[in-house]
Amino acid sequence: MLIGGTTSTPFAGQQLLTVGKVDNRGEIRDFLASRRARITPQQAGLAPGLRRRVPGLLREEVAVLAGVSTDWYTRLEKGHITGVSEDVLNAVARALQLDEAERAHLFDLAHAASARPRTRRRTGKVRPGLQRILDAMTDAPALIRKGRMDLPATNRLGRAMYWPVFQQRRPGPANIARFQFLDPGGSAFFPHWDVAADTSVALLPYRGRA
Repeated sequence: MLIGGTTSTPFAGQQLLTVGKVDNRGEIRDFLASRRARITPQQAGLAPGLRRRVPGLLREEVAVLAGVSTDWYTRLEKGHITGVSEDVLNAVARALQLDEAERAHLFDLAHAASARPRTRRRTGKVRPGLQRILDAMTDAPALIRKGRMDLPATNRLGRAMYWPVFQQRRPGPANIARFQFLDPGGSAFFPHWDVAADTSVALLPYRGRA
């Protein structure tokens, strides 16, 4: 929360997702289907059977060779590879007669699809552009206040107004609530401490018991 004047800008310290899990179902589908199409039943040790409308093995035949159900292999070839074990991937690789490079590529596709999104939390600092907005407000105190009452950024007048809060020797950004309730100077800083304390409690996020 940006406090000062009439400007309101969201704080930039939210949790973000970096690139992790990849939707590569199309690539998986094309890779497995192309490898299945190049193998004849004779190469796989199967009887040629009836006349085929498409080249290569049927999905049912690959499933039999890999020791999995037809429905399961059909889902796999459609790109649903997340969570598949290495043993099953090896069985599919053998059924499709993949070479070492192709086997490695299949495992790479599986790992990319199964990777969990990684979270990255930005530091307590605000974007330079947001700090410039604060600094441009020279005729009134202005500050950024987060939901837990952190003060990650202010302009000069804002820092002067909350100067005692910024003197806390604790890790992390200055925090109004921590100063108000835990610092010996908190009660002297707020003229009406009871009212200010009630306000801080009301603003702090509440987590009920499960």
